Amino acid sequence: MSNLPAWLDWAVLLAALTLALPFKPWLPLRHAPLQSPWVGAMVLLPWVWWTEHLLPNGLALHVSGACLLVLMFGWPLAIWSLLPIGFAAKLIEARAWPNPDALVTHIVWLGVIPATLALLLGLLVRRWLPKHLFVYILGRGFVATALAVTATGYLATFALHKPDTIDVEEWMLAHWLLGWGEAISTGMLTAIFVAFKPEWLLTYSDQRYLPGSHEQP
Repeated sequence: MSNLPAWLDWAVLLAALTLALPFKPWLPLRHAPLQSPWVGAMVLLPWVWWTEHLLPNGLALHVSGACLLVLMFGWPLAIWSLLPIGFAAKLIEARAWPNPDALVTHIVWLGVIPATLALLLGLLVRRWLPKHLFVYILGRGFVATALAVTATGYLATFALHKPDTIDVEEWMLAHWLLGWGEAISTGMLTAIFVAFKPEWLLTYSDQRYLPGSHEQP
């Protein structure tokens, strides 16, 4: 796998956790409507991450849900939530205490990096594009997710994190396809939540994306 020292992944994870702390990542869980979806994510996503070991040739390619976590709970809570998700996934896979270095690498490349890229792209969408419902769904739920996951694959290549069992072209193509696959699932769930459970999306508000919706007729 990676030829880089393990401490670099540790540094990325610790930096992300430290940056998230001033934003009080626990605050969204004081909002009652977010508590049940967060518990549901903690139960479901470890099993989603566990499916990695079913793939051939060491392909760490599957839906991670990290970009959706950012939309639902904000980046600070999403980053801290990746710790129990990754730990539980490794416990399910190995049925033993996971190797710390392998665990950290898994959390960083499957969760922290795509989540952070999705946040940055989402901020660009929020800053430069019109404040419209479909801009939020397509821009943040779909396009930002696709680009974040795809870019993570490219960064993994430059960081020498690509498995030796596949070549660069296969790795790039796999992440390109994975990015759009995750974008479809994230965009679809974002649209459903906006329509039926907007209170499950911390990054969404009718006042911002549906101007005039709060005005009396």
